[in-house]
Amino acid sequence: MLPTSAGHTPLPMSDRRQRIHTLVLALLAHQSDLELLEDDRPGAIASPLGGGGDPGSWIERNRRVVQRYQALVRSAVTLDALIEQELGSDQLGGGSPSG
Repeated sequence: MLPTSAGHTPLPMSDRRQRIHTLVLALLAHQSDLELLEDDRPGAIASPLGGGGDPGSWIERNRRVVQRYQALVRSAVTLDALIEQELGSDQLGGGSPSG
């Protein structure tokens, strides 16, 4: 792999992907209520999760659940980028913390 402009050689994609996966799992572990998507079958619409017989309400709820998971993934990717940045600055600064 080629060094980046900061002089840091990034991790191979599989290592980075694994680290993001680990970060997502860690963020999920800190969630107090883990919501799952509701089933879209007609018999499942009146589920206790809040479908209430209105397909629009379970579609909206599922949309909010997906957005929450997307936010967790974005947070993990941001944390991973910050980790990569710190690793790069540590290599440039000889491993001593800056500040």
